[in-house]
Amino acid sequence: MAYEFKLVRRVEFFETDMVGLVHYSNFFRYMEAAEHAFFRSLGISIVTRQVDPPVGWPRVHADCDFLQPVHFEDEIEIRLLVSEKKPEIVYFPAVRKFCAVCGKVSYSLSGEHPQCALKRADLASKAKQKKRGDKRPAALVSK
Repeated sequence: MAYEFKLVRRVEFFETDMVGLVHYSNFFRYMEAAEHAFFRSLGISIVTRQVDPPVGWPRVHADCDFLQPVHFEDEIEIRLLVSEKKPEIVYFPAVRKFCAVCGKVSYSLSGEHPQCALKRADLASKAKQKKRGDKRPAALVSK
């Protein structure tokens, strides 16, 4: 049976760059913080020295799709999904889909890479412009 754990936190100043956007590397820290909070909610520490040999939680794979910018003082919700538990393994799956634009694997909820969504929107705008017979760039055409 799948289980979802949620952690809500506010973006701190030190996690941002000069324009107030969260640096990409912090998303992995957010994922790890959610994982630690999940284990604590079960009464387990991520570092277990009470048993011999000590228990560890090695990472086999980690990746992140950046869907939109996160800013200083934004409140974010980090979700951790446990889809399967075995005696030696806990699975935290990603949503895996194929992007309709480029055909490559996407882990975003929409199934479309953010850059592909922009490309698709730009192509749609150009097609609409061509249909109208307007030769100005789409950005200059008033609605």
